[in-house]
Amino acid sequence: MTMQLHLQDVPARNGRLWIRHGFKVFQRQPLALAGLLGLYLFAVFVALMVPVLGPVLSTASLPLLSLGFMLATHLVLQQKTPTAGVYVAPLKLTPERRRSQLMLCFGYAGALLVISLLANWLDGGAMSEAMRQIGEKADAETLSKTAADPALFWGVVLRLGLVGLLAVPYWHAPALVHWGGQGVAQALFSSTLALWRNKGAFTVNMLVWTGLLLGLYSAITLLAGLLGLLTLAPILLLTSWLIMSTVFYASLYFSFVDCFMFGAPQDVLSEPKTPPPSSS
Repeated sequence: MTMQLHLQDVPARNGRLWIRHGFKVFQRQPLALAGLLGLYLFAVFVALMVPVLGPVLSTASLPLLSLGFMLATHLVLQQKTPTAGVYVAPLKLTPERRRSQLMLCFGYAGALLVISLLANWLDGGAMSEAMRQIGEKADAETLSKTAADPALFWGVVLRLGLVGLLAVPYWHAPALVHWGGQGVAQALFSSTLALWRNKGAFTVNMLVWTGLLLGLYSAITLLAGLLGLLTLAPILLLTSWLIMSTVFYASLYFSFVDCFMFGAPQDVLSEPKTPPPSSS
């Protein structure tokens, strides 16, 4: 069934609300949602052991990760427990939508490959050399020399910039195919238009996420230092990263709901209203 979706403009403050709703959903089903992300990461870890094909499939699966979490959030709002089936559900609809989803997935993998090749050409392999040195636990002096290479800096800038641009058309595209029945080109265009028209809300969303992550990192490292528990800091940081990543993916559903007027429980999406003052 195809849902009627209508692109709309949303106020900038809604970027903050999407995060709040993501936390609300996580509080309802923390183990199920965190387990879904953990399962995906484990599957990627196993896939990466397969030469060539593993990295391609892992990269191509990223659009299905975001859509899977949107489906999981949708289920939680319906008082249901999401399972790993959310990752394959988008491929079980009509042949046309399955074909469109697969085209999005492998198109995303191909685009990332092109970005990687361009960045490697620009930095002359400096990023690959830095990763090799880190893997071999090179000494601090060697690493500092590599990090000071201007080519590495511009390679990183190019990677981050192009990956950020690629995220724009793909942000809502899988959901637009799944719920809206749109084709690949239309979904990519609609997603780009939605982010452009609501750039204020997405900018606020990005800034709030940045503040939350930096604040959490600073609080954990400071507290661990004060209590003399620096050995536990990596574990706490990893746990926090898993939780925040889960909340982030859960919040994607609400940006889609807001931008395309897709139906969702109103008590979750609306701001809490202050009761009128008593007349007594």
